[in-house]
Amino acid sequence: MSASYIPYHPEQQQLLPSALQDWLPPGHLAYFINDTVASLDLSAFYARYAAGGPRNQPFHPAMMVKVLVYAYATGVFSSRRIAKKLHEDVAFRVLAAENFPAHRTIREFRALHLSEFTELFVQVVRLAREMGLVKLGTIAVDGTKIKANASRHKAMSYARMQTTETELKAQIAALLQKAANTDEAEKNEPDLDIPAELERRQARLAAIEAAKARLEERQRQSDAQRGRRADDERQPKDKDGKPKGGKPYQRDFGVPAPKAQDSFTDPESRIMKRAGGGFDYSYNAQTAVDETAHIIVAAEVVNTGSDVQQLPMVLAAVKTHTGSAAGQVLADAGYRSEAVMAELATTQPDTELVIALGREGKILAKPRDARRYPHTVAMAAKFETEQGQRDYRKRKWIAEPPNGWIKNVLGFRQFSMRGLAKAKAEFKLVCLALNLRRMGAMRAS
Repeated sequence: MSASYIPYHPEQQQLLPSALQDWLPPGHLAYFINDTVASLDLSAFYARYAAGGPRNQPFHPAMMVKVLVYAYATGVFSSRRIAKKLHEDVAFRVLAAENFPAHRTIREFRALHLSEFTELFVQVVRLAREMGLVKLGTIAVDGTKIKANASRHKAMSYARMQTTETELKAQIAALLQKAANTDEAEKNEPDLDIPAELERRQARLAAIEAAKARLEERQRQSDAQRGRRADDERQPKDKDGKPKGGKPYQRDFGVPAPKAQDSFTDPESRIMKRAGGGFDYSYNAQTAVDETAHIIVAAEVVNTGSDVQQLPMVLAAVKTHTGSAAGQVLADAGYRSEAVMAELATTQPDTELVIALGREGKILAKPRDARRYPHTVAMAAKFETEQGQRDYRKRKWIAEPPNGWIKNVLGFRQFSMRGLAKAKAEFKLVCLALNLRRMGAMRAS
């Protein structure tokens, strides 16, 4: 007797169209994002199209927002991959309701509404607080390096810039001289499109000169922060301009080191050390995570590799997004700074800081001068108590999981857009998507 199978007729068409709501199981993330985004204020997205005008009929902004947020929540960041998913993935088709925007449309919508997505992140944080998932009792702050959308091969060191600049100027001068020669002298020369060659070299020279100017301006700012002056003649001087002890500076004021680099593809990115060794053009992404449900309540991006000055900015963002300051803030030794602790004692006096003074497992000399470093001495005393140590031990499991989810679950390891402002907005979109994914999981459980 032949086996009996469940009917399978791939050539048979459906007699009646099925409902999109039947395509996914109840509780699916796509439904949660659909309902949540529909409850948010999207008026800023609609405002761009309110004036009308001579253009093609645009796709519905709510649909575009839902598709983009779901894409980021499931680790799809490329506009081409999103456009492909709209045809192949059931959840994308449910959210788009049989709309199929091209990848250019998706890319342009994301680029045009960066500030709107930033505000949407704030709305989701406030929604999470209303749901009781954010209580601001304890938050942990951490930073992680994310690669910039910049090519390592399209960058140049300051020393190489100087050499290439000289070479290009000589080549341009030779081409100009060649163009001025008589036709008779050029009869035996190979054919050469001199205007095109001049334009190519002049464009390259202009790009190098602009990169040199950026490096020099960056170095001037760095030297000024260190207390240097343009007329210091490489000699360390005090505030009154009088010479003081110490080794002379290796370079003049505002002159970068020969190995200092600048990127031609994303000039606002910086060379930063990556985990595991090596260096990449990157941005420093800062997150503040609430203890209650691992919701990210602040997400900022800077192009400085150090975390030490970022705490006031992150905590100010927390207060702006939620309307109140956190009761307790946990941070690792990368945020240690007497000046920062003194500033926060003034601006956020009701917030208790628990900042490590050194890496775990290492014995460091304890600060003793309470007159010069009162906040550091007080922090050292706090870490000698059992309560202080117990509080700080919570930092790892609060702050580090969201960064791990961003990089390993969502797979977001490199920005799609270039420039600091766009990187800030895209990181907020990533954190907005992660928050909604987390909120959906908490609701389902």
